[in-house]
Amino acid sequence: MPLRGAANPTTRSRSRAGHIAASPRREPRQLAATPRCHADRVLAMAFPVDLRRCQILGLAGTASLALGGETAGALPVRELLAPSSAHAALGLVGVYFGVVLLIAAWLLLGRLVRSADPPTPRALLLVLAVWATPLLIAPPLFSRDVYSYLAQGAMVDAHIDVYAYGPAHLGGPLADEVAPLWRHTAAPYGPVFMGVASALSGLTRGELPAGLLGMRLIALLGVALMAAALPRLARHSGADPSAALWLGALNPLVLLHLVAGAHNDAIMLGLLGAGLVAALGRWPAVGAVLVTLAALVKAPAALGLAAVVLLQVRAGHHPAKAVCATALASAATTVAATAVAGTGYGWIGALDTPVSPQNWALTSLLGRATASLLEEAGSDLAPLAVPVWHVFGLVLTAVLVALIWWRWRPRPVYALGLSLAAVAAFGPAIRPWYALWGLFLIAAAAPSTSVRHRVAALTGVLAFAVLPSGAAADVGQLVLAVSGGALAVVVLWQAHLAAQAPALERTA
Repeated sequence: MPLRGAANPTTRSRSRAGHIAASPRREPRQLAATPRCHADRVLAMAFPVDLRRCQILGLAGTASLALGGETAGALPVRELLAPSSAHAALGLVGVYFGVVLLIAAWLLLGRLVRSADPPTPRALLLVLAVWATPLLIAPPLFSRDVYSYLAQGAMVDAHIDVYAYGPAHLGGPLADEVAPLWRHTAAPYGPVFMGVASALSGLTRGELPAGLLGMRLIALLGVALMAAALPRLARHSGADPSAALWLGALNPLVLLHLVAGAHNDAIMLGLLGAGLVAALGRWPAVGAVLVTLAALVKAPAALGLAAVVLLQVRAGHHPAKAVCATALASAATTVAATAVAGTGYGWIGALDTPVSPQNWALTSLLGRATASLLEEAGSDLAPLAVPVWHVFGLVLTAVLVALIWWRWRPRPVYALGLSLAAVAAFGPAIRPWYALWGLFLIAAAAPSTSVRHRVAALTGVLAFAVLPSGAAADVGQLVLAVSGGALAVVVLWQAHLAAQAPALERTA
């Protein structure tokens, strides 16, 4: 038995001259500790922080979010308050007060992760559980999509074709909860999610509170799969597992949109991460099955099949054999999942489900701007501007994805993250939580700290992108939101001064 502290075991190799020489055994590649910049050292002296303080600050943030959401969230129709009411205004202030506290806690935790004594992945998972707890019982926040999920699940349960009709065809209380824009729109989701939503509908018998809790628990299961996959993916990519968990699972967008918003993107990303982990090991067929299931929740995850193929090739499989095996496993999974869900193959045609006319995707913005210019010029081509820009965006996305896979094919997990980011950025529709498609895998496989810093900055911006009700903002609501955030900054600064006062007195 080797003694603790003994040198690494060696293997023996024979030189050309016949001599036997010792050569060190190859160890798994690890990244060196991230060097701390001067700004980090200054912040560490000015703002001393520990894991418990981060837990408490983040918990205060999510608790404020949950309380504010009781009057300003995406409430059921019968509970909605007028935006001008005092309770709704106070709730809006409380939500953005909580958002700023949560972001502050996350940034401080990130500094702790970069320190000389970072928290373990297990400790970070505990922080995630603590921060998420208040959101489990909060009303839906930042979107009304969860009501669409419930209505579509009830439609499948009632044997109504969700790929031919919108929730309005269902009628009743559930259809009334769906945002008016989407009541006549077919479901854009795959049979796996429709099957899950249908099972939940049967289990809850259409009861709204039970359905909302069930959807949130399903989303939480997806987040748990994401958190379980991140350390393994990070180790494979030579990254720090704690840094990957901080950026990919404790990210404010995960808590705000996947947990509080109960979006099905959580289960898509969870299955995708689990599939990649399986493909890293000795189960590439299981990996292809799980990635296909993720794509049958939301279609962009299908890009993960390319990563499964490349991981097999890197493991020594012949490329043609890897492609055929992956395609066979994916096709069999698709047929089986569609048969079990009982939805038929209408989901293929539903992939072109129309997007909101006022969507703020880049190509939509450029299309509307072009249409305005053409209208002013008196051109009859104005109605074509938005569709043409959408087609251009899809072509650009295809080119970018091809270039990404060519450039980063030795790092398939990172290539997949960049590809999903491109799909979200240049697609015809975008929501803040779409950024998590690429962010999740970039967090696990980013080749440099600077990439993580840029992704973290993007997170901070997108956290403020939508109102907790999911509706469009007016000037008064923007003022209230800014006021809530500013109040949180003042409170944080005062708390810092109060914490520094004893040290200043001792110095004096």
